[in-house]
Amino acid sequence: MSERTVDGHGSERAIAQGSERSERAAAHSSTVLDRYDALLVDLDGTLFRGARPISGAAQALAGVRAAGCPIGYVTNNASRSPEQVTRYLAQLGFQVGVHDIVTSSQAAARLLTEHLEPGAAVLVVGTDALAEQVDQAGLRPVRRAEDEPAAVVQGHSADTGWRELCEACLALRAGALWVACNVDPTLPTEHGLLPGNGAMVAALRTATEREPLVAGKPARPLVDEAVRRIGARNPLVAGDRLDTDIAGAVAADLHSLLVLTGVSDAAAVLAAPAEQRPTYLAADLAGLAAPSEELRPGERDGWRVRRHRDGLELSGRGEPLDALRALCALHWAGAGGQVAVHADGADAQRALAALGLTQA
Repeated sequence: MSERTVDGHGSERAIAQGSERSERAAAHSSTVLDRYDALLVDLDGTLFRGARPISGAAQALAGVRAAGCPIGYVTNNASRSPEQVTRYLAQLGFQVGVHDIVTSSQAAARLLTEHLEPGAAVLVVGTDALAEQVDQAGLRPVRRAEDEPAAVVQGHSADTGWRELCEACLALRAGALWVACNVDPTLPTEHGLLPGNGAMVAALRTATEREPLVAGKPARPLVDEAVRRIGARNPLVAGDRLDTDIAGAVAADLHSLLVLTGVSDAAAVLAAPAEQRPTYLAADLAGLAAPSEELRPGERDGWRVRRHRDGLELSGRGEPLDALRALCALHWAGAGGQVAVHADGADAQRALAALGLTQA
């Protein structure tokens, strides 16, 4: 037997056996997207990691477009303009129009206009792309506290340092409104997880004892902006993070698909609180072509899950992701949270190993 205490921070693992069964789905089966009028898909960790596209993602979205389903590309990363995002995605093999891009900088700019008078000065902590969105919203971007800004807007930039945070700190202590484009603590890259905008937000939170208004996921402004821009009534949200993509969908009362290509892994999914639980689970975006019931957490042929005296016990055989779906169904029906997972038999042990649910 093997076990692991699930704490939501397990190591990332490739789940080769779990690559979705879309290729063998029956011709008359209803796919996930048949239930929705649009797809709102995350970028970092879902389409690419840093400068590397995620295998199969471009092909999966090409299939979505061929089926006539609109796609909105929704990102918490405020470091690039929609035009820059479009060019970057094109370099990685994705066919995207600039009007399909929705960024947290756009949502943040709209949020600022709801609280400020036209022409108000806004201190920008972030890239020139964020400053451009502030300018396009009819506000005046500045970089120094001595310009007496009415607000501070903070988005991810690899160049943000102590001096920029000092200017923001002075403005916030003088009473400026504070809007954070997002509060993701990490950013997935080809090198691994690196500090995200939330890490920089945390520095200012500590220095000022203030809390920002948040534009990006899981807060509503970015999701609402994406729904408005794409004109959807019943979209599906797809992403790699439970605490942003999935939590944002739950907060907006939308269905969601979690892919295990970025930040959140199988351990985090099993331990997820109710407000972060996805409607569907897939290895990657190829799952969009699979029958919807194959991706929902629930009982699975070949796998048996029962409550163990100190957790859950898995037995049987089949695909690892089906094992995860079965584990989630039983665990989520109870109290949820941290749980030890035991394997009964070699096949179950191999499945848990593939999912990263066994001890190192």
